[in-house]
Amino acid sequence: MMHRALIALTVSALAITGSTACATKKYVNTKVGDVDGKVTTLSGDVEKNQQRINEVDQKAGAAGDAARAADARAAAAGEAAGAARSAADSAGSKADAIDKNGRRLVYEVVLNEAKGGFKFNKTELPDDAKAALDKVITDLQADPKGVYFEIEGHTDSRGDTRYNEQLGMKRAEAVKRYLYETHQVPLHKINVISYGEDKPVADNKTKEGRAENRRIVVRLLS
Repeated sequence: MMHRALIALTVSALAITGSTACATKKYVNTKVGDVDGKVTTLSGDVEKNQQRINEVDQKAGAAGDAARAADARAAAAGEAAGAARSAADSAGSKADAIDKNGRRLVYEVVLNEAKGGFKFNKTELPDDAKAALDKVITDLQADPKGVYFEIEGHTDSRGDTRYNEQLGMKRAEAVKRYLYETHQVPLHKINVISYGEDKPVADNKTKEGRAENRRIVVRLLS
């Protein structure tokens, strides 16, 4: 009787062991399947992300190429503009030379600060400069309408280059206005130009030199 009970217990134990083993294997297989699914999903996500990265890299490369092309076009445009300015300056110089060669210099006067000309950063025509212009007209001993006036505006080198060019032009225009309003010189007989700080006649490093460079040059051509 005891022998039969022992056999029955042994068989039951084997059955339980076998059932547990089957359940454990099934659980492991299920988990492994889940992990494989997640790995597959992650692999797909990684591949998609890599594709997006490649697309972004391609777009960035294309943008870089476009930017470099734009820079090249801008540089070419700048060179073309510089060449055009040079050509215009050259043409203007030739025209001036032709005009001057066809005329005879009759009189020249320089109005600088040392001779009662313009003070630093001023455009109003001083009384001494007006008196000098009056003398020019008197010395002509002829109708001023029969000559051509060329007026140059100059400054010292202090301040901005563009500002100095504008300042020189305002000074030249002040002389033009005085000749027209006071001596009735026809406007079409008066030409004004500003050289700003580009044509100094003295050293801009000294006070005296700067005073000489702040000047108006009036030339009378017949």
